[in-house]
Amino acid sequence: MRISDLLKKETMILDLQARSKATAIDELVDKLDEAGRLTDKQGYKDAILAREAQSTTGLGEGIAIPHAKTNAVKTPAIAFGRSKEGIDYEALDGQPSHLFFMIAASEGANNEHLATLSKLSTFLMDEAFRARLLEATTLEDIILTIDTKEAEEAEEEAEETAAPVENETYILGVTGCPTGIAHTYMAADALKKEAEQRGFSIKVETNGSGGVKNRITQVDIERASGIIVAADTKVEMDRFDGKRIVIAPVADGVRKPGQLIDRSLAGKEPVYHGSGSSSTKEENDGDERKSSFGKDIYKHLMNGVSNMLPFVIGGGILLAISFLFETELLLGEDNVITAILGAIGGDNAFHLFIPVLAAFIAMSIADRPGFAPGLIAGYMAFQGDAGFLGGLLAGFLAGYMALLVRKILAGIPQSLEGLRTILFTPVLNILFTGVIMYFLVAPLASVNTGMQSWLGNLGTGNMVILGIVLGVMMAIDMGGPINKAAYTFGIAMLDAGNLGPQAAVMAAGMVPPLGIAIATTFWKHKFTKQQRDSGKTNYVLGASFITEGAIPFAAADPIRVITASVIGAGIAGGLTGLFQIALPAPHGGVFTLLLVNNSTISYIGLYALAIVIGAIVTGVIYGIIKRPLEK
Repeated sequence: MRISDLLKKETMILDLQARSKATAIDELVDKLDEAGRLTDKQGYKDAILAREAQSTTGLGEGIAIPHAKTNAVKTPAIAFGRSKEGIDYEALDGQPSHLFFMIAASEGANNEHLATLSKLSTFLMDEAFRARLLEATTLEDIILTIDTKEAEEAEEEAEETAAPVENETYILGVTGCPTGIAHTYMAADALKKEAEQRGFSIKVETNGSGGVKNRITQVDIERASGIIVAADTKVEMDRFDGKRIVIAPVADGVRKPGQLIDRSLAGKEPVYHGSGSSSTKEENDGDERKSSFGKDIYKHLMNGVSNMLPFVIGGGILLAISFLFETELLLGEDNVITAILGAIGGDNAFHLFIPVLAAFIAMSIADRPGFAPGLIAGYMAFQGDAGFLGGLLAGFLAGYMALLVRKILAGIPQSLEGLRTILFTPVLNILFTGVIMYFLVAPLASVNTGMQSWLGNLGTGNMVILGIVLGVMMAIDMGGPINKAAYTFGIAMLDAGNLGPQAAVMAAGMVPPLGIAIATTFWKHKFTKQQRDSGKTNYVLGASFITEGAIPFAAADPIRVITASVIGAGIAGGLTGLFQIALPAPHGGVFTLLLVNNSTISYIGLYALAIVIGAIVTGVIYGIIKRPLEK
């Protein structure tokens, strides 16, 4: 079915008057009803809202495609609307939406609307096509632009069908990491370079901090010779239903792109199913499911942590700075700056991170239905002093409870379908999760209090051991799962009032890039000009507590770089325990030095010394064991 078969002038609005998502939906629904395409206007609107409750149809890039398949539709149709000013449609990239295509499909449409939706989505990813739609001055121009685009695509498909490329190998990749800053794009680049070296075609979708880029289409999936998902956070997986997929950590995308491509082409991976589990008829089926479940748990956790970080970092640093202004070195007690920063960071932002952690863990598990119960359960954990552990449990409880409720309501009559997502689902999710959390809060609070007491009573020797362990964890995979586990532990202890572990975590996290920078400075003859330039950048990255700066060196020479980094980071972490360093800031690197031990000069010097010693040890070891460049 062509788009022009469904989109007519009487279902188009060149200049939407709406200024919100709700009024935009109303205006487009009204247009379809006025054109005689609906039998039940309210029933169709309820179906649209039910679809939006599952996940927003604001795709980003200024596009929204609300859609529903329901018996309230008389004739399958598409309504088009355009807003030059833009409307906040809760888009995936957080940007206003300008182009709206509302798809109305009847129950007997035989899923034609899904094919049309896929085709529309593909077309709308073309920036030039979107620009022509935005610049069109008449309804005729809109239709002509769509018809022209559809004809061009059909011609290209015909050419490909008429003259297929023999032995063409086409790889698909999806990359994503919790913070979406370094690993996501490094993994994408590594996969692209490896594929290009082998003469393969490749398309890699990145799920980074700026949203999804280079989105994979259904056409890509059908054409693919192999599919790789190298991600440590949640990505859209149902589109790969029935396909054999390589599922791996994002670090493998950085370090082992060749192995991942080989696996994707071997055809021995488990078949992925949309329920979230993967299965195969091979004898190791049980092991594969266990492995997949473990990876899913980690991804849900990292989704919570990545969304929690802005609250922890922003609120935590503002709170720490408020302590700095309270010292006699600056303004002393009862000053207005301390009061303002403390209210923003401590009384508000920092108090939200446990509920946000729980909400996004639950949302990773059950999508939007998990968000509200997760947020409420997380807030109950915070209010009941159950701490970080309570927030983790609240998130997983809310997520899996939402999945259970979804199964319970699966057999609900079609006449009540609209009420299921709007009324029944949120009420039952919140009720069941809330009741269980009500009885769990007190025991969890006792565990949290006991942990605080135990850590508070640790002697210097034990703190040294803890610091060494955390330091090694921070350096062993440089932003990977072990690194994130150490950082998460430090944040949990910060929330519990113990400031020692986070001091070790931050000091150790700065060591690998600083050590690399030192090695490239004093052993120049062992590095290329490009590596020496990258080494200079690592001075800044290391000082800013961005451990990922060392990843390119670790990927090229893993054994030597990781060995040197682990030794130096372990020493730095151990020294912070020996010096009894306390740091109230969750991030910031050397820029938070003045916050150490209530701005005590001697402790600031000792903390800086721990970092410098660790970095020098790493730099010297790596500089010595690094192989000279080949002539």
